[in-house]
Amino acid sequence: MTASTFATVSVWSYGLALAAYVLFSIRVALGSRRGLRARLLLTALAATALWAALSLPLAVAPTVGTALLASASDALRYGAWLVFLWHLLIPSDSPQSGFNAGTRNAFVAVGAVLVASVLLGEGFAATGMPAIGGLRGGYLLRVGMAVFALVLVEQVVRRVQPQMRWSIKPLAVALGGMFGLDLYLFADAMLFGHLDADIWASRGFANVIAIPFLAIATARNTGWTVDLHLSRRAVFHSSALLVSGAFLLLVAGAGYFVRYFGGEWGRALQIELLFAAALAIVIVGSSGRFRAKLKVFISKHFFSYRYDYREEWLRFTRTLSMESPVQSLQERTIMALADLVESPGGAVWLKEEHRGYVTAARWNFPAIDASERADGALASFLERTGWVLSIPELRADPVRYADLAFPEWVTSLPSAWLIVPLATGQELIGFVVLIAPRTAINVDWEVRDLLKTASRQAASYLGHVKMSEALLEARKFDAFNRMSAFVVHDLKNLVTQLSLMLKNAQRHRDNPAFQADMLLTVQHVVERMNALMLQLRTGAEPVENARLVDLDTVVRRVCAAKSDPRVAIEFFSTTPTAAFGHEQRLEHVIGHLVQNAIDASPSGNTVNVRVESAGRFVAVAVSDTGAGMAPEFVRDRLFKPFQTTKPSGMGIGVYESAQYVNGLGGEIQVDSRPGAGTCVRVLIPAMKPAAGPLLVDEHVA
Repeated sequence: MTASTFATVSVWSYGLALAAYVLFSIRVALGSRRGLRARLLLTALAATALWAALSLPLAVAPTVGTALLASASDALRYGAWLVFLWHLLIPSDSPQSGFNAGTRNAFVAVGAVLVASVLLGEGFAATGMPAIGGLRGGYLLRVGMAVFALVLVEQVVRRVQPQMRWSIKPLAVALGGMFGLDLYLFADAMLFGHLDADIWASRGFANVIAIPFLAIATARNTGWTVDLHLSRRAVFHSSALLVSGAFLLLVAGAGYFVRYFGGEWGRALQIELLFAAALAIVIVGSSGRFRAKLKVFISKHFFSYRYDYREEWLRFTRTLSMESPVQSLQERTIMALADLVESPGGAVWLKEEHRGYVTAARWNFPAIDASERADGALASFLERTGWVLSIPELRADPVRYADLAFPEWVTSLPSAWLIVPLATGQELIGFVVLIAPRTAINVDWEVRDLLKTASRQAASYLGHVKMSEALLEARKFDAFNRMSAFVVHDLKNLVTQLSLMLKNAQRHRDNPAFQADMLLTVQHVVERMNALMLQLRTGAEPVENARLVDLDTVVRRVCAAKSDPRVAIEFFSTTPTAAFGHEQRLEHVIGHLVQNAIDASPSGNTVNVRVESAGRFVAVAVSDTGAGMAPEFVRDRLFKPFQTTKPSGMGIGVYESAQYVNGLGGEIQVDSRPGAGTCVRVLIPAMKPAAGPLLVDEHVA
């Protein structure tokens, strides 16, 4: 850029900034904002306008005087904005919201920086202006001021209440952009030894672009009463940023001297130094020990309490409840407790019946196969006192735990540090052994109270999970018992069938037809028993898939198998029909209903079995003229397990049949009256249901 072009662009840039900030300052001054923060904002706007005005002569006629005025006004602008940001960090309801000692000290500190900046101020070498003082020293100081200003902006954003963040965000964007551009300008100048003329000329335009954001923030904060809260996370990140910034500034200064005194090797040595510094920042920033030490330092020197209990509890709950296919709940329990005290690992012992306390999980902990008796000294002491035990305290002062004899396996672990009990109510369900932390931590009352509270929460969580597992196991046993009851009921029917066959064998054993029928019956019983054994192994559901079954054939086979000399069975079928289901299960359901009808019928009566089409269903009706059942029994007890009117019945058959038919999407309907007999109607879908159980049409029901 030529000198004339540079002057033209700079005049337009800073002239426009001067006009814009003067008008904006007048608008703010005419407003109804009478608070201290509003006045500080007005001062910062006026200082920016003054900086733009004093930068114009430097662009037109660069001399030592104009450079000194521009440098001083720039420092004054920074000072005004820093004081405004500093005051935003003081809560509006704090007694320090006025010009008290803290605010005066801030002004004194900023004033000292301004004086140093003026003394070290430098002309702009890119425009041919002479230097004032130490060239790179002045640039280094300006970089530090920009970093400090960005830290304050970041602090304001982090500490503002979440519901108020929308009102402060435009201010943060505007000031972050202004200070970020200055950081880039002076960092570039510090590296190359002179200011970039293009960047310097564009500063005025950049500050003009920031005005709409400042106007939005001012409209959203009419009194600039921004409520802020101080969190440990904000202080931690800001401290880490300050440490990193100071380290980079130190490295930059060292790099300058290395390059200056290194001769021909100077530039290469400077690059190597910067590369080594970048690696050092990465390794230190990712170091758990460094982070732990910084957290402990902040807690000791900035807060009256060691922990931010809200953050710690949220992190503890998040670690404990997260679902992970890699880490078990026991491992997450160790991690959650260890994070509270910066411990890098541990192991958990949980109580098991007849085995005492055994190792359930470990995390960054040496392999150990040690158990503790449920009535041992350690377990009894933890259950009785609920104390968090410090193993170094035991080694240093055994008298403190005079009535406790630590197990040998505990004292043999060189890295063991704390023993945290896991108790629910008065019961000790386990304990956690944590190894020594990354940095020295004083185990005082606050640490012990937090660990005791967190351990009870973890124990409650572990207890609930254990109870859920026990409940699931009990449900599995219940399902197995129910299935066993169904199987026993089927076996009872098979035994009855075999008993009847043996009874008839005494009279018909020499009859070839009876012998053939007996062999078929025995074969059928064997097949049914094999199916029952398979069902016990695979569950209550049928093994094969449901399919279309010829219901006429099934019912005819049932009627033939249930033939009884006392009661006749008559079968009626209008047309050949097919139903959707399992052949053996349907045979079992219909056979059970036919057998019930036979048992309920007096000698010489008839049981009628009818198969007919009923819309979307096939209906199998079994009717008898027996004693019948009361409506109350049909309504309240018939379809419940272990309810029966037969002296030798188990009360399982109707319940099992109803469960199966309902699962197919069908229904069992019962019409019974005392003294008039019973008609049981089974509705079975004529085709595969589309989804879920089928609803019975009204004319069918």
